[in-house]
Amino acid sequence: MQDLIITLLQKMFVLTLQMSVPVLLIGVVIGLMVSIFQTVTQIQESTLTFVPKIVGCVILLIFLMPWMFSVFINTVEEFMSIIPQLVGAM
Repeated sequence: MQDLIITLLQKMFVLTLQMSVPVLLIGVVIGLMVSIFQTVTQIQESTLTFVPKIVGCVILLIFLMPWMFSVFINTVEEFMSIIPQLVGAM
């Protein structure tokens, strides 16, 4: 029973990482590019980094949404199939 619960928690953490890492990476890459641009041009506007990050993350989410939904739905279906084992073990 505990092994099954630990496995479910591990899968939930992996799913969370799978969903969040692409968006976080694009935010870091865009932030780095804007920082390099600011350093080269000596424009030190603190709000300049937010708009490109938001636009980049939204565009990435639009393109990755079908993949994210399919991975999420497959994982939820897998979890739902394990529920009877959890109830039976109690």
